[in-house]
Amino acid sequence: MPMTPTLPNLERFPRLRLGGLPTDLEPMPRLSANLGGPRLWVKRDDLAGLGGGNKARPLEYLMADAQARGARRVVTFAGSGQSNHLRATAMAARRLGIEPILVVFDAPPAEAVQGNALITRVLDARVLYLGWLGKADPNRTIEASIRLMAMLATTYPPLTGRHRYVIPVGCFSPLGALGYAAAAAELTAQADTLGIALDYVVTAAGTGATAAGLLAGFRALGRPTRVIAIDVGRLWKNLAASIVGLANRTLRLLDLPAPLTLSDLGFYANFVGTGYGEPTRAGLDALRQAARTEGLMLEPVYTAKALAGLVALCRAGHFQPSHNIVFLHTGGAPALYAYRDFLQS
Repeated sequence: MPMTPTLPNLERFPRLRLGGLPTDLEPMPRLSANLGGPRLWVKRDDLAGLGGGNKARPLEYLMADAQARGARRVVTFAGSGQSNHLRATAMAARRLGIEPILVVFDAPPAEAVQGNALITRVLDARVLYLGWLGKADPNRTIEASIRLMAMLATTYPPLTGRHRYVIPVGCFSPLGALGYAAAAAELTAQADTLGIALDYVVTAAGTGATAAGLLAGFRALGRPTRVIAIDVGRLWKNLAASIVGLANRTLRLLDLPAPLTLSDLGFYANFVGTGYGEPTRAGLDALRQAARTEGLMLEPVYTAKALAGLVALCRAGHFQPSHNIVFLHTGGAPALYAYRDFLQS
């Protein structure tokens, strides 16, 4: 039986078990056949804890740190009230008896509250809509944006005070990225048990923290698995460089060499469409294709665009028929209901 790979020095960091892990690795034979190969798999992180999605893993480390520091409030940020990150953070905070304060850079929704925004209301999270203030700027790096958010958290009265813990947008930090570094070990163990080579992992990239964690994890394990990040929003300047930079900072957190360069990451920014939160025709086609071939539900903002990117790469002959490609399902099903007008047309 294959030995379970271990990530060096990971045990040093406190971790809260927030449920749903490990998630399954499932084949997608009908979608693979439709595309004429390669062999496609899906990593079901849509079934992870905190309502599903890719924020449960980083929050296991970040909320453990918040708890260890005696936090009574947790503050975090997102561009939209439909954010999976906000919903998952609010659920984790309530589970630990910590007050969630959620900062949204968008204006309050004009329509009836639904999807993730409805869930955060049920959780009685404090949601602050700031409109234009601090909104993502495509001419600003994510690191610069996080510095702006940190300054906001120390100067804006509703966010200041003692015993509060600030989580960066998208869990974009080395401690948060440990969640997907650990996921790389989990995924590698599953592939080893199945007796398959893990050639590529494809994931959506909003902030890119998930891709950064995977990149660091596979490098720490000494595995050749390639990470492909599909940009879903074109929210930040030089995002690919930021992803690689965070991966290297995560390796240094683990006291490991950090030699990753841009050539180690596959990064595609041509599947965004008109912007973040705006569905694309290719994404909606991919969403329907996943549903009708594999019974797999995606949502238009992240996972549909990421799968559209994977489908396009397959059709362009980017992969060999024998390759094993894992699509990391980052969740988001609650947001699907906010896009019913697009899906009914």
